[in-house]
Amino acid sequence: MTGRHGSAGSAAHGAGGSAGGTWAQRLARTAPRPVRVFFTAQVGFDAWRAELAADPDRHAIALRGVARLALALALAGVLGAATVAAPAPVVTVGLGVNADGVPVTPLPPGAVAARLAAGQPPPVLPLTPGDPAGETDAAAVVPTPVVPAQRGALPVGKGMWIWLADQAEGGDPGAIVARAQDVGLTHLYVRTASLREGFYAAGLLDALLPVAHAANIRVYAWDFPYLDDPGGDVARALAAISHTTADGHRVDGYVADIELPSMGVNVTPATAMAFGEGLRRAVGPNYPLIACVPRPSAGVADYPFAEVVHAFDAIAPMVYWLDRDPIGDIVGALRDLSPFGKPILPVGQAYDGGPEGGRRGVPPREELIRFMQAGDRQGVPAVSWWSWQHADQEAWDAIRDAAEFRLPVGDPAGFNRGQVQAYQTLVSSLGFVAPIDGTWGRATTDAVVAYQQAARLPLTGVIDELTRAILLTPFAPPIQPQG
Repeated sequence: MTGRHGSAGSAAHGAGGSAGGTWAQRLARTAPRPVRVFFTAQVGFDAWRAELAADPDRHAIALRGVARLALALALAGVLGAATVAAPAPVVTVGLGVNADGVPVTPLPPGAVAARLAAGQPPPVLPLTPGDPAGETDAAAVVPTPVVPAQRGALPVGKGMWIWLADQAEGGDPGAIVARAQDVGLTHLYVRTASLREGFYAAGLLDALLPVAHAANIRVYAWDFPYLDDPGGDVARALAAISHTTADGHRVDGYVADIELPSMGVNVTPATAMAFGEGLRRAVGPNYPLIACVPRPSAGVADYPFAEVVHAFDAIAPMVYWLDRDPIGDIVGALRDLSPFGKPILPVGQAYDGGPEGGRRGVPPREELIRFMQAGDRQGVPAVSWWSWQHADQEAWDAIRDAAEFRLPVGDPAGFNRGQVQAYQTLVSSLGFVAPIDGTWGRATTDAVVAYQQAARLPLTGVIDELTRAILLTPFAPPIQPQG
C-alpha cells in the first residue's frame, strides 16, 4: 500500500516530490503520532486524485478515494473532537460567506460528528491548495458543511395551515411539531397578525420556531391584507418577517392571503400592485414571498390575478372542491395559473365544506389522496391543507399515508415528475437555478453540483441523504431592502 501511494502521490504533486516521497508521505512517517493521520489522509487523497485525473469517468475510483479519506478521518476521531466539544443551538443563524463568496449560515457544532455516530459517512471535499510548497492546513481537510443562504427557500413537500394556534394541539409547539413529523410535513403556515390586533404572534414564534427548525420544518408567516391601506398591510407583514427569536430564528417566508371583495378585501389592480411592490421593496429580491389566491373560476373573473401575483415568487391557490371533483379543480387551477410562470403550491380542503354549499364534513380519505396524486402527476412541488384545527383524524391519516410529496434520495432516474420538480423548485428558489420542468437533465445536475459546492458537500450532482438534509435545513432568509 505504501508503494502504491508513493507513486501516485509523486504523480499528483509533480515537482513537489523527491527521493523521500511527497511532503505528505514524509510527514505521514515522521510527524508526531497523534497527527500522522492527517498526512496519511493526504497521501490517500493524492493517490485518488492521480487515478481520477488519468480516467475522470471512473466513478468507482472517485468513490473509493472519498471513502478512503473519510475512513482515515473517522478512525482518528477528528470530526468528533472538532464538533462535539460544546453544545449549540440546532441552527446557528447569521449570514457569512464561503470561499466562493456565497452567503452561508453555519451548521451547529456536532452536526457532522452526529452523522458518524449514526453510521453515516462524513462529508468530504477535495483539499484546497496550500502554500507554495504544496502544504495544506490539516484543519481544512474536511470542511464542516454550511447552508447556502443567499436566497430563502420556497416550500416543497406537504404543509398545513394554522389559523388559531390555540386550536392546533392546544398551542403546544412540541405537540405541533411532533404531529407534523408523524404525518411527514415539511412546512407550516402560521397566521401572525390581524387588522385589528396587528402583529400578535411574537410569543408563538419564539416558542415554535426553534422547535420546528430543529426538526427541519420550515415555518411561513401568513396574514390577511385588506388593501384599504396597502402601506399598513406591508408594515404588519414586516413585523412578522423581521421578528427574531432570542436564539436568532426568523420565519422562513411570508404568505399574503389576498381574498375576494366578498370577504371585505379592497382588491383592485392598483391596490394589489401597491401592496405587492411595497412589500418586495421592503424585503428585497431574495426573500420568499407567496401569494395565496382564490381558485380561478367563472365566479372570480374580475379578480386581478396578474397584479396580485406580480411581486411574489410563488402562487398558492385555494383549491377547495366542495362537492366537485378534486382532480378537475387542481388541473384547472394549474392550467389557469401556469401562464404567470411561477411555482404553484395548491392548498387543499381539509375542512367541512357544508356551510359553503358543499358536501357535509371533511372530504374523505380517498378524495384527499386523489388530490395529492393529481398534483404529483402535474409536477406540483408542494401541497398544503386548510386547516390544522379543522382536519379530522381520517384527513391526518391520509396526509401521512399518501405516497406523494415525499422527497427521495438516490438516482434521479427513479424520481417521478413531481419529485424532480420539487427539487428543481427548491434548488432554484435557493439561488441555484434549474429548469423547473420535471425532467432531470444536465442543467439540473449542474445546479445541484453548484449547491453542493457552496454547501461544502461532495460534488456528486445527486440528492444523497446529506444534500437533502442541507437543502431542508431552515435558516433566516436574507432581508435586503431595495434602494
